[in-house]
Order: sequence, then structure tokens, then C-alpha cells
Amino acid sequence: QVQLVESGGGLVQPGGSLKLSCAVSGSIFTINRMGWYRRALGEERELVASITSGGSANYADCVKGRFTISRDNAKNAVYLFMNTMKPEDTAVYYCNALLKSSTVIVGWQAYWGQGTQVTVSS
Repeated sequence: QVQLVESGGGLVQPGGSLKLSCAVSGSIFTINRMGWYRRALGEERELVASITSGGSANYADCVKGRFTISRDNAKNAVYLFMNTMKPEDTAVYYCNALLKSSTVIVGWQAYWGQGTQVTVSS
């Protein structure tokens, strides 16, 4: 089965930096768009950044200029470099991938990781 596993979450001070990684494993034929979402306590899940298979990225307004998303197609991995972090960045971050499985003939399917906690605090 396809599995997405996030890593790199933790505690960081305001103004600090953190790198999140997401590895996609399993029977994968091809991956289209990948991205990072987050859910803060008491709020809805929101898109942080996404990136196409060709490397075109989109960012939420609140993270533009601070966060950078990248991917390694050979490794089926996506990364989120978070800089100048703020307390409001505190949330559970989820990796997402739109892909086609190599084991079944279906259209594009969305898969999610289980999330990694990121806390920004002094």
C-alpha cells in the first residue's frame, strides 16, 4: 500500500528554522502534485504550499517569503523549508500527494501522511 511518512517536526524558537521531509513509499506509478497542509488547534486544515511534478510552487500568503517547498522526483519525496518562523506557524503539518498506484488501474488519488507536530515557542 502507498504510505506517506513525515519527519522533521519539533520545537523551534520564534525566528528559527525547521525542515520537514515527506517520503512516499509503496507501489507508485507516478506522482503529480505534492504539498504540505497544516491544522492549528481549533482551526481548519489549510494549504501551506504545493508543488507540481515540474517544480512549479504555490504558497499561502502568510508563508510567502519565509517557507520554501521542494521535491525530489527520483526519491518520491517532498520537503518544506521553514524560515523566520512565528508562533502562528504552530500546527500539525501534513504531507499530501496526488498520485497513481502501480497496482491498480485508477485515476489520480490523494494520499495523506499522519502528520508531524511543529511548535514555535520561546
